[in-house]
Amino acid sequence: MAEFFHRKIERSAIGFVLAIIAAASVGGIVEIAPLFTIDETVEEAPDMRLYTPLELAGRNIYIREGCYACHSQMIRTLRDEVERYGPYSLAVESQYDHPMLWGSKRTGPDLARIGGKYSDFWHVAHLTNPRDVVPESNMPAYPWLARDGLETSDLGQHLAAQRAVGVPYTDEMIANAQKDAIGQASPDSPYAAAVRERYGEETQISTFDGVATELTEMDALVAYLQVLGLLTNAAYQDTAAPGEPPDLEELTAPAPAPAPAPGG
Repeated sequence: MAEFFHRKIERSAIGFVLAIIAAASVGGIVEIAPLFTIDETVEEAPDMRLYTPLELAGRNIYIREGCYACHSQMIRTLRDEVERYGPYSLAVESQYDHPMLWGSKRTGPDLARIGGKYSDFWHVAHLTNPRDVVPESNMPAYPWLARDGLETSDLGQHLAAQRAVGVPYTDEMIANAQKDAIGQASPDSPYAAAVRERYGEETQISTFDGVATELTEMDALVAYLQVLGLLTNAAYQDTAAPGEPPDLEELTAPAPAPAPAPGG
């Protein structure tokens, strides 16, 4: 009976090693070759804007508190995901994310399109005590975010570090990072208008935590959550599952006053 090829090669240590290398190389080439056409496969987004200093600070808090361990930021092309979360994620939407936060676990819902879905007031209430707004939630509470002041003196350095890895922050943005963070969370401050001049008219200016007298970590985290999915409208244009971007007009409206108690 003729001996099979694999039995012959198994008897030769050198031949077997070379065969393994050849097989592994095929797999490597299949994975690496598409990267040479990355410029052709990644979408373009002319309207893509940068994270503001306040949003970037919120992103850092999001990472610090481990939010990425329970929430993904990657909507797949599956129909049920698109119907639940919105248009599937595009590669271009993460081009300024260092590190990327696609995630791989969903103890909580995907957050790729959370921006504009709820009001600032809802996010503050949810972060302070999740069960106040989602009774079945098992998410931990983060009440200290509303008490802890945001460190702003080093925001320029954070922007400079991002520029070092390819994010196109300008010298002006880096020099004014601290003022821009204050201005974005203080609509009546003299710094507010300059934030939109530097980062675009779509930049949300709001007292995110409802308190204009102090800049807190809650301001930063809510600002970050409110911009997720809104840095570009590319996902809502010319895709297989287009949709309408969120309407942001009522997001920053103050919370309604509570109804008076009966007989009060």
